[in-house]
Amino acid sequence: MTTSPRPRYDARGLIPAIVQDEATGRVLMLAWMNREALRLTRKTGEAHYWSRSRRELWRKGATSGHTQRVRSLALDCDRDAVLLRVEQTGSACHRGTFTCFGGGRAVRAAAAGATRALQAHPSSMLAILDHIIEERRRRAPRGSYTTKLLRGALDDLVRKIGEEATELVLASKNRSRRRVVEESCDLLYHLLVLCARRGIRLTDLESELEKRHRPGP
Repeated sequence: MTTSPRPRYDARGLIPAIVQDEATGRVLMLAWMNREALRLTRKTGEAHYWSRSRRELWRKGATSGHTQRVRSLALDCDRDAVLLRVEQTGSACHRGTFTCFGGGRAVRAAAAGATRALQAHPSSMLAILDHIIEERRRRAPRGSYTTKLLRGALDDLVRKIGEEATELVLASKNRSRRRVVEESCDLLYHLLVLCARRGIRLTDLESELEKRHRPGP
């Protein structure tokens, strides 16, 4: 991902970032970036922002698991705003909705599907992720990272799972608690994609775990 020419930051060193869902075209949220947030977004392919209230960098989904994989990044004609087209996992809004702006058939459908998933599994946010992966499997939107994993070579997906598992092991030994959370979410996401390829849903995993559970006396 590249943006050329250079962005124009305001007096605070910030630039507004408009975030759009690559599958539906819906505007999801408005956030802010500084130079470091933009650099990390380009480098990692994951959306990073600057919190004006906390005055710190943050990666979307670092604690919630509601990540944004950036599919494209562009400046507007005045170079003072950034447009991110992302693959949204879960909710973009901090209030738990798919978009901060609401409205629209696609948004209502996504919210309804997520609601049904949570009603079926009220104790786990993994239900939302499982629902979204299944939607990607059925619709196969072009340019989607999840679609690429679902339809690409199985060896590539298995190799990615191995990489994520290794990163989690290294994070658990050498990095912060926050990094362990991030790497765990990455691994869980890729594991659920693998399960989707084999026709396995979250309910299948829960059933197996229930069989293994042996409550004490």
